[in-house]
Amino acid sequence: MKKIVYSKVLSSKLKKLKQNLIDKFGEKTSVETLTKIMRDLHLLAENSELGVSISELYTIDTEYYYLFSSHNYFIYRIEADSVVIVNMFNEKEDFMLKLFGVSGRTQASIDYWGE
Repeated sequence: MKKIVYSKVLSSKLKKLKQNLIDKFGEKTSVETLTKIMRDLHLLAENSELGVSISELYTIDTEYYYLFSSHNYFIYRIEADSVVIVNMFNEKEDFMLKLFGVSGRTQASIDYWGE
């Protein structure tokens, strides 16, 4: 079983997510959502390739994977004895554009949403 390592960026974003959920939906929803996220992320310790390989999906040369949980994409990489979760993006963010400068959105999506 691999060790799960959280980057400082991810830790900061999780704290902001927690506070945002408390402000909008209350403490109970915040705890439930973060508990689900942490369970999903800890599944990577036993099966590190549970997520989607970004290089296979987008034909980009990268070692990163993503796992989708509770409306968020968690970006991670697999190391010999650990899984390093490096970042988190809300489902409304174009994480591919932010990480690699390549849009992950299709023209059909842009046409439909008008963005």
